[in-house]
Amino acid sequence: MAAAREPMNFAAAASQPKTKEARLAKVQLEGHVVLKIVKHCQECAPDLVTGQLLGLDVGSTLEVTDAFPFPSRGDEDSGADVGAEYQLNMMRCLREVNADNNTVGWYQSTVMGSFQSLDLIETFISYQDSIKRCIAITVDPHAYASGSPALKAIKLRDGFMELYKSKGAQGLTAEKLKAANIGWADAFEEIPVSVQNSALVSALMAQVAPAGTGTGEGDYQRLGLAMAPALGRTAEYMSDAIDELQAEAAKVSFYHRSAARQQQQQAAFVQKRRQENAARRAANEEPLPEEEPGMFKPIPEPSQLDNLLLSNQMAAYADAVNGIGGAALQKLFLLNSLQSAQA
Repeated sequence: MAAAREPMNFAAAASQPKTKEARLAKVQLEGHVVLKIVKHCQECAPDLVTGQLLGLDVGSTLEVTDAFPFPSRGDEDSGADVGAEYQLNMMRCLREVNADNNTVGWYQSTVMGSFQSLDLIETFISYQDSIKRCIAITVDPHAYASGSPALKAIKLRDGFMELYKSKGAQGLTAEKLKAANIGWADAFEEIPVSVQNSALVSALMAQVAPAGTGTGEGDYQRLGLAMAPALGRTAEYMSDAIDELQAEAAKVSFYHRSAARQQQQQAAFVQKRRQENAARRAANEEPLPEEEPGMFKPIPEPSQLDNLLLSNQMAAYADAVNGIGGAALQKLFLLNSLQSAQA
């Protein structure tokens, strides 16, 4: 019979080699957390707001069990120091009531999915110093008003984060991105989101839910085809993003023209200097150096970070147009089928 295994003390457990960290595969939100986030974003719309996410990091699942909003910028005395003090006071209060007070990320409201920005990357970098697997929950209150799910969990990809931390925003040139094999789709990663309720909440919802009464007028209201306002706003934002992307392309084109012009000037200078040195050698004089230090300074290559972020925004706008158009077509086919059945 094998001997019983002795329990491992804290020192022995700490000395054990660490296993490889599991990859984050899912974000699990409590039902009341979703209600808090959506309520805060809808009440403050069209202003953009943000808040803190609290929970536990368990294996490949990040559990978000609570959330609280940050003071908005329009509030009085809502500076950086006041916001940090407010956050510490909230964490202290949650700890006193024995609630989860471990920070796992933050949430923020967006407008038509346009959350890809330099501020978002900088916030991820600052959170990364203390939280290895932090996430950001983005909420579009306008999409929720039309009945579409608009809650996403995103994080920075590890490869892009390491490159950004080592090179900085201005160091993300085309050559650096190509060497690291990073494209515009390799910056952000969307994590699947699931909503879970406790057994008591599920039992309460089963009691308060109205009994099914068949098809009524309320069901037909879901077949409305009023998609023009949302589709028009999305197309407008996409047009603005295309204009900004063209401006970034013009910067890259100007850099290549300037670099080619400088190379031509440098080649002409070297050829002229060689001719002068040939004449000086014929006159038994000391030749001059072919390159003058500091005469032709290298032109800095423009950063591709803005180009990368704009490409991500355009992809988000295209997905929004696809979702709006797909839902409208489904409703249209369903209405045609209902009219055919009633005829």
